Amino acid sequence: MVEQNKTLVASLAAPVMLFFAIGVMGFVFSRMNVNLQPMLAVIIAMTPIWLPFALFHILFEQWQYAARSKWIYDNGRVTLRIKLPQEVLKSPEAMESVMTQIHNPSSADNLMQTYFDGRHPLNNSFELASVNGEVRFYINVPRKKVKNAVEAQLYAQYPGIEVIEEKIDYAAEIKWDPKKLDMISFHFVKKDDDALPIKTYIDYGLDKIPDEENKFEPMSPMLEHIGKAKPTERIWIQFICKPHVKKSLKTGDLYTVDSWEKRVQKKVDELMGRDNNGLGPEETDNRPMLTMSERDTIAAVERNVSKYAYEVAVRAMYIAENGKFDPEMISPILRSFAQYDMIGRNRIGITWRTDFNYNFFQDFSGRRKLYWKKKELEAYKARSYLPGDVKTFADKMKVMSVEELATMYHIPGTSVITPAISRVDSVRKEAPSNLPTGLF
Repeated sequence: MVEQNKTLVASLAAPVMLFFAIGVMGFVFSRMNVNLQPMLAVIIAMTPIWLPFALFHILFEQWQYAARSKWIYDNGRVTLRIKLPQEVLKSPEAMESVMTQIHNPSSADNLMQTYFDGRHPLNNSFELASVNGEVRFYINVPRKKVKNAVEAQLYAQYPGIEVIEEKIDYAAEIKWDPKKLDMISFHFVKKDDDALPIKTYIDYGLDKIPDEENKFEPMSPMLEHIGKAKPTERIWIQFICKPHVKKSLKTGDLYTVDSWEKRVQKKVDELMGRDNNGLGPEETDNRPMLTMSERDTIAAVERNVSKYAYEVAVRAMYIAENGKFDPEMISPILRSFAQYDMIGRNRIGITWRTDFNYNFFQDFSGRRKLYWKKKELEAYKARSYLPGDVKTFADKMKVMSVEELATMYHIPGTSVITPAISRVDSVRKEAPSNLPTGLF
């Protein structure tokens, strides 16, 4: 109901502002003794031409927002807590398989489903959280479309795991009250062209499943630091991912752009020295020789584009009681993403934060900063994501393959010995016999 009210208010605001602007212009011209009758006559005569376009631009986004909000509401959300097994003998490829199986773009069959039913890809959220000094793994997904599938796939890939539906979302415990708590939020995305992959578990050699004592775990720095959070502190890491689909009218996009796959092919052609037709020099002597690094990059790019992809953004939040906010807790959170950087290829970096150093005249009262903090907390709970940088959109979602995503979020083995990570008893538990098969 609240979202519907917001949509109604937003829909009415634009026409009201338009008529207000016209009134102001009329007042100014009248004071200048300008005869407005000829001008108004022309405007009124051309109303059938300009009015439909004006109303379309004013109301289209609001209509789409209302339709999509209903689609989101009808599908519901559920938070699943993952209790880690005693032993994990699988590489991150197991989580890659899970993410592949739940890749559900909710594709519309016709324009009616797009613009009236609001069908569109729904967000999945893979989360790490410190709760009362304990590191927990969560997955928040649409109840109707994904819940059964993700449960079935987790049980299939990780014997001994426990998946528990949370009756109350852990994020609901934090109520926005600037008098009692302080917080900071960061947005992370790929810093460079999303055609280039980050450093993945295959680059680390984890696809070969080394012994636990010899395994390098890229998630270790992040998990170790989250485990240091005090009971009065919260560190939340949220990987928001939306199934990637080609943009078209059927997906609700009025302006189409090159698909990710096409952009990747252009990048490969660029690295190979090909022209726009994908052709290179005919003479071998004139063909540029690729270095070993360039060959590895091209191989990684082509492997990456052959897999399912999501549009991904990462949100990291640090929350503490007023007077107990520790700035020293922030830097290790940011540096933990350096595990996925590869020089000459791509990296994960900060693109926006709530505590931007505004100029005095931009936020002299501090209300702007408080507004963004409140909005970020609400967005985290709703598992929604909008760029905070409304000028350059530097923090908009970028495309990542399931290989990249599974590198950043997977079930770690016993090589991670952080005491704050609790694991289930050694007795293996089978999946419930009445668990749905996971078909959409």
